[in-house]
Amino acid sequence: MGFVDLVGIATNYMKEDFKLTESMAGLLPSMVFLWFLIFSIPTGILMNKIGRKNTVLLSLVITILALAIPFISYNYGMMLIFCCLLGIGNTLLQVSLNPLISSVVTGDKLASSLTFGQFLKAIASFSAPIIAVWAATSLNDWKLLFPIFMVISILAVILLGITKVNEPDKSIKTSSFSDCFKLLGDQTILLCFIGILCTVGLDVGVNVMAPKLFIERLGWSIEKAGYATSVYFLFRTIGSFLGAFILAKFSSRIFYIISVACIFIALSLLFVAQNDAILYFDVAILYSAIAIIGFGNANLFSIFFSKALLNKPNHQNEVSGLMVMGISGGAIFPLLMGFAADALQSQNAAVIVLCFTALYFLVMIPKLKSAPSELK
Repeated sequence: MGFVDLVGIATNYMKEDFKLTESMAGLLPSMVFLWFLIFSIPTGILMNKIGRKNTVLLSLVITILALAIPFISYNYGMMLIFCCLLGIGNTLLQVSLNPLISSVVTGDKLASSLTFGQFLKAIASFSAPIIAVWAATSLNDWKLLFPIFMVISILAVILLGITKVNEPDKSIKTSSFSDCFKLLGDQTILLCFIGILCTVGLDVGVNVMAPKLFIERLGWSIEKAGYATSVYFLFRTIGSFLGAFILAKFSSRIFYIISVACIFIALSLLFVAQNDAILYFDVAILYSAIAIIGFGNANLFSIFFSKALLNKPNHQNEVSGLMVMGISGGAIFPLLMGFAADALQSQNAAVIVLCFTALYFLVMIPKLKSAPSELK
């Protein structure tokens, strides 16, 4: 699941390789996450027909095809196709895995389990920039990241293929588009859906923007600036790991408030470091802000997802499809950030776009009750 996050560091390299504007570069991650909007519900229907195991195997095969594209032809058009296939494969994967978690772990432990899954996913997320920078500096080709991830995908196909899996009851009713979209009439489901749009938008936005901040404000090379993305995912991983234990024992409300406060503080810090007049101060501020955003945003997805599932326990397939559709926020925000940065010729504009996600998180605080599965 974490392979989808390689698009952040890849976008920064492709922007430099193809001499792209911010808007054209922003289209690349948008082409990855757009498919969560289009294919989430159809994937749920497909999963009920061919089974969860086969759906995951199909997703991995599509991912392998995507990872082969940079070595077939490396140009902007083909890399857009790469992004599309990567997004389609990841959509199939996330739709088929999340219901499995909810069928194994229920009740108060669900948010904790989903968070632990995000912790494991984050291992791939923060390793991708490190591998790309290593390949660029040691082997003179950052694209060697792709065959490394391809080998892991092939191994996953083989291991899952030979593993016996007990499929769910075939009598489960297949959900239609209308079944899923009707649930948006429920206030809780709607608020959680928008929450996931925002938290994924913030996640992908920082993933793509972090190296650009160091390049624009400190004049760093892409190889040096690329570690900023790893710092973000490292602290998101730490946040997910801690959240898995905290959410298992305590109400998510206080933890949610702390997370939102971290995001607000960190976004404010991004406006402080503006040039290299006080270089070490600016470096510390930028790294600190990115790290705090990663920590603050680590558990919001799991909190929103679990609240939605627990709110409609008899419609978990439909709810899961809707919530995974919310991952399309990763297509919306980077594109808006690109347009804003081009318009003002500054990454400050991109930060302003991300501030809207933080405002939504703030608005949600009064909606939360003490119980982790309830909304007012």
